Amino acid sequence: MKIVKLSTVPTEAATSALFTGDVTRQAPFTADDSNNFNFGVVSFSAHSRNKFHKHSGDQILIVTEGTGTVATDDEEVEVTAGDVVIVPAGENHWHGAPGDTAMAHITVTVKGSQTEQTEA
Repeated sequence: MKIVKLSTVPTEAATSALFTGDVTRQAPFTADDSNNFNFGVVSFSAHSRNKFHKHSGDQILIVTEGTGTVATDDEEVEVTAGDVVIVPAGENHWHGAPGDTAMAHITVTVKGSQTEQTEA
């Protein structure tokens, strides 16, 4: 068992070309901590989000703070703290805080899942 206090985990800028605006990440676990999943906390300032992309494995988003958006090719849905979203493998989507409020979520993906930036 491993217990991590999130308040002790460094916050780092998310510098991937997948993100627009001010986005940060926390990675409380290393790749060796789980055989099955990746886990992280992603915080989007107001007017920031990621670009359309898809994953080769399922993704779960657990909104922990604020108000944001999760969108697919077919719909955009407002999400708030307490909402839980599953994005099936291969579904084109984006998520973040494109409006005037910040949003943070926990992301859980299948270990080894690949992310591919796509067009809308």
